[in-house]
Amino acid sequence: MAVSHPTLAAIRFGYGLRPGEEPPADAEALLAQIEEGVSEKPGFPREGAAGRLENATRVLSVLAAEAKARRAGNPNEGIRRETQREVQRTYRLDAMARMANAIHSPLGFYERLAGFWVDHFSTSVLKALPMRMIVPLYEAQAIRPNIGGSFSKLLSAAILHPAMLIYLDQNQSVGPDSPAGRRNRRGLNENLGRELLELHTLGAGSGYTQNDVRAAALVLTGLTVDNRTLEVVYQPQLAEGGPITLLGRTYEDDEGDGQDHVLMLEDLAGSPKTARHVSRKLVRHFIADDPPDDMVEPMVEAWMRSQGNLTEVYRTMLSHPRAWAEPGRKIKQPFEFVVSGFRALGLPEKNFANLVSDLDDEDEGPVGKAMEMAGAAATREEARRKARRANALTLGALQRMGQPVWQPPSPAGFADEVSVWLSASQLSERIAWSRMIARTFGQKTEPSAFLEAALGDAARPETRQIVAQAPSKVHGITMVLASPEFNRR
Repeated sequence: MAVSHPTLAAIRFGYGLRPGEEPPADAEALLAQIEEGVSEKPGFPREGAAGRLENATRVLSVLAAEAKARRAGNPNEGIRRETQREVQRTYRLDAMARMANAIHSPLGFYERLAGFWVDHFSTSVLKALPMRMIVPLYEAQAIRPNIGGSFSKLLSAAILHPAMLIYLDQNQSVGPDSPAGRRNRRGLNENLGRELLELHTLGAGSGYTQNDVRAAALVLTGLTVDNRTLEVVYQPQLAEGGPITLLGRTYEDDEGDGQDHVLMLEDLAGSPKTARHVSRKLVRHFIADDPPDDMVEPMVEAWMRSQGNLTEVYRTMLSHPRAWAEPGRKIKQPFEFVVSGFRALGLPEKNFANLVSDLDDEDEGPVGKAMEMAGAAATREEARRKARRANALTLGALQRMGQPVWQPPSPAGFADEVSVWLSASQLSERIAWSRMIARTFGQKTEPSAFLEAALGDAARPETRQIVAQAPSKVHGITMVLASPEFNRR
């Protein structure tokens, strides 16, 4: 079945069709979204970058003071619980803001690219309590502003962010022969060096060795995070002296200013192996689980020709005939599925904001406390019911489906293969969610009109017939959301 370019552009390269929103006409319309998206500030962190840094460092100070008091035999459980509650609430509101960004933005391709790169350079809010405040900042600072420029700049911004250094334990790494290493017998941590080569640049099986992993980790020594300011700093007493040889190049820190890690990142970013690894991941994410070589190789050539200009790499991918052929080869990941469902229903920003407000009461927030004090038991129970529903439609749904926001299972990120997301339990969760959102927001929507809004000319005749024969509006909308073509792209 032929699907028009605008429909395929919205479904394959964005978060799906939305009533009243003109889908991108072609590849150039998709690429135009990047510059516009980079210039916009996301809805998270809610208090902005400066405000988040201030709040996060305050939380770190409180936690450090409470830990010190606990070691002295004077624990303050009340402060610890209140801090945990505050941090969890901040994370929850940021995660909802990230969903809102994807649902309401007309820049679907830019939003999808942001999701791709956040996953490529994975960090997790589960690493430590403060990371619930730092990881949203990481996406806003390191990823989103840099996805249209050079890969070298994006790589540097991602690797040299406190979120990455904390997540991969770089703040615990010490050169064995550094002054601190000799004095305290602290050791080298290879986590960041390994993932830098295996996941972020060259790729597994590209020919590097364990010696190269160790060399990369040694070059990175000296880099750590100042917990008082959440700044990445270089501490010479932690750094291994040169020379250090990695992939045939020797890094000696001739100037003594600790900039060898910058040179190493530039070298890795410019490698043809990095170009091939990342290009394959882009094709796997957007087009097919098994990336065709005839699509990947032109992207590698564009990468090398443009010195890693990512917009040129995207342009080459979108210019290939395979980019606009064989729709439905990829299955939507849970985040894509839920977001595209909200988009298809044309949910106004006000309605989603109401869900955010309802969910904010889930963890005994200030409104809930006021209700308890006033003795409004019935009102409080109603608020809890709304909070449960809001969670079930949003963050709870993603948790059940296996893709909670900013919580990848490992540094490798979330799986990007049909087999992982096409299981009986996954489909059962999607059908249950489809029924729930249809009951909540689709009671007045005609199923046939919804089918056109959600799928356009991508709808199969079989789906049209099933929807036309639906016994109720809720059932018809559920069938659209549960259909194979809505779950694929």
